[in-house]
Amino acid sequence: MRAGISTITVALAATIMTGVIAEEPGTLDVADYLNYERAADPQLSPDGRTIIYTRSWIDQQADNWDADLWIMNADGTNHRFLVDGSNARWSPDGSRILYLAPDKHKKPQIHVRWMEDGATSQVTRIQTRPISPTWSPDGSQIAYISIIPSKTPWNIELPSPPEGATWSKPPRILDRLHYRQDYVGFTEPGHTHLFVVPANSGSPRQLTSGETNVGPRFFGLFFGASLSWTPDSQSIVFDGLVDSNLDKSFQESNIYRVDVTTKEVTQLTQDEGSWTFPVVSPDGERIAYTGFPKSDKTYTMPRLYVMDIDGGNASMTGGDFDRPVQQLRWDERNRGVYFAAEDQGYVNVFFANLGGKVQPVTRGNHTVSISSLARNTGVGVYSSFYQPVEVATFRLSTDQTPELITGINDDLLQGIDLGEQKDLHFTATDGNEAHGWVITPPGFDENETYPLIMEIHGGPFAMYAGNFRFDFQLFAAAGFTVIYTNPRGSTGYGEAFSQAIDHAYPSVDYDDLIAAVDAIVAQGNIDTKRMYVGGCSGGGVLSSWVIAHTDRFAAAAVRCPVSNWLSLAGTSDIPKFTYAFFQKPFWEDPTDWLHHSSLMHVGKVNTPTIVMTGEQDLRTPMSQSEEYYAALKIRDVPSKLIRFNDQYHGTGTRPSNFMRTVLYMMSWYNRYTIDGAVEAVDIE
Repeated sequence: MRAGISTITVALAATIMTGVIAEEPGTLDVADYLNYERAADPQLSPDGRTIIYTRSWIDQQADNWDADLWIMNADGTNHRFLVDGSNARWSPDGSRILYLAPDKHKKPQIHVRWMEDGATSQVTRIQTRPISPTWSPDGSQIAYISIIPSKTPWNIELPSPPEGATWSKPPRILDRLHYRQDYVGFTEPGHTHLFVVPANSGSPRQLTSGETNVGPRFFGLFFGASLSWTPDSQSIVFDGLVDSNLDKSFQESNIYRVDVTTKEVTQLTQDEGSWTFPVVSPDGERIAYTGFPKSDKTYTMPRLYVMDIDGGNASMTGGDFDRPVQQLRWDERNRGVYFAAEDQGYVNVFFANLGGKVQPVTRGNHTVSISSLARNTGVGVYSSFYQPVEVATFRLSTDQTPELITGINDDLLQGIDLGEQKDLHFTATDGNEAHGWVITPPGFDENETYPLIMEIHGGPFAMYAGNFRFDFQLFAAAGFTVIYTNPRGSTGYGEAFSQAIDHAYPSVDYDDLIAAVDAIVAQGNIDTKRMYVGGCSGGGVLSSWVIAHTDRFAAAAVRCPVSNWLSLAGTSDIPKFTYAFFQKPFWEDPTDWLHHSSLMHVGKVNTPTIVMTGEQDLRTPMSQSEEYYAALKIRDVPSKLIRFNDQYHGTGTRPSNFMRTVLYMMSWYNRYTIDGAVEAVDIE
């Protein structure tokens, strides 16, 4: 499948006119990744005429992703750079935006920009990062959350060191179960609280206090909060948890309302459970939110709920819509709620009226979000098989096709032949039906056979989506057929499908993966002596499990795996989540903990395997990879341990590490067939 068809057609016509021979289309190269860009978080102005979005690009000198704010008309015209920063939000009257940008000390702060003349003001000057900044409806204040550190000093009578002596720093003393977070490191003890600050800058005023966390702390992790003002600018509705035992909570959160003047906090949700993402209706009478009642399941699907502004008449809406909902936005006339949902491997926008009827707003094989709406128009980011993430708009009526209004990667992909992508449906031996995709190499010949790479997603409660995958297209450009699927445990196919691995992971998901391989092999274009398997995180779990239960793969790339559930429980940043995977703690009965640990099955592994993990990984720490690698070496299985520097969970958040991951994998795979090692063919 060729990218940039319209551009190439014009170029071809020009060569006919001039007699100049056009160049042959090329294929994607690893170095092209350095020029890749991403669009995110588009925000539509209140009058529906202007869009601001965050545009990310690779800083090759610093080896990281950087971001700017760009602005354009709602139809994509007059597209231009606006200011350094991210997370822009329009003021209610459209005259200003707030955004996050570093101050002179390189600390992120809230800034405000007047759109008419471009004047800017730094609003906050705080020591901790302001999170989830949100305008008040009257435009006079900005709410945000930030952590209030708390320390309990332990004073001991340590003798003073001799003059000139160099003693070690005092130890880090911990008294919490959750005291670190991947991509953060050690977390400060304390609570996240809600503040308001005058929009023209001034002194912040703290609205919550005590043993309160504004923003859910699922599994002990913190990623922000949902803040929604009432239309009179007198109250703020938020999600979080008021609990003296926050450290032991698991998937627990409530919806609260705080009076901005009196600071009185009222709990609105009454049933125990996970209640998140509140959004107040434009008339101030109702609150839409997502969640589920308390459950002993490892995964429960978040559904759409609506309650009165005082917490009364709470009920689930959306009828029998069996998909996880996210990104809630009220209809401007208070008739219902727009939301995005995963559905059969794709993501579309839907509308649920207050009677519970759900209708699709967008439809198609793509992923599309809804980040803001105005004047019967929605805006979000869009991606499909051959289209990287771009900004798109859509009308807020049924069955619309999103309209792309940016093309920030068009120049990169112009004249590039991409691998063709096709849906794959298959049935496991127990009758379960599942879904995935196949990417064939550019120039695919039905009379030829090709090596196969199977990539397995993490989570495990997640979903591969029908969108553009740079890494998979690189594999295809190198001559590999790529298969990636959503086995049981994946989201987007109904709650029962996700819960099929509950307290039994990995299990039947293995059967789905093998069924997918059988299905593609049956099509007749796979070199069965050159089949390879890999995956990161949950994909590391399953790839290490796969090679212990079949010898069909010539080599494997096990990345950031869990190999030993017992040791993970005490070394990961999500210990509570780990314990939730099993019905009994290991000191009562370690049977399941051991059985579902791939380390316990390493005696059956014969597949040459590279193990790849970041040195700073706190989610699936390096020790998990070390244990697995050591066992492989004891058994004389051909293997290497690749330890990525400057890398938390995953092996590709640094641009250089993304490229290394792809190159190491292809180089390793090219060394082996099912018959054993061959002459190495390294990929440059």
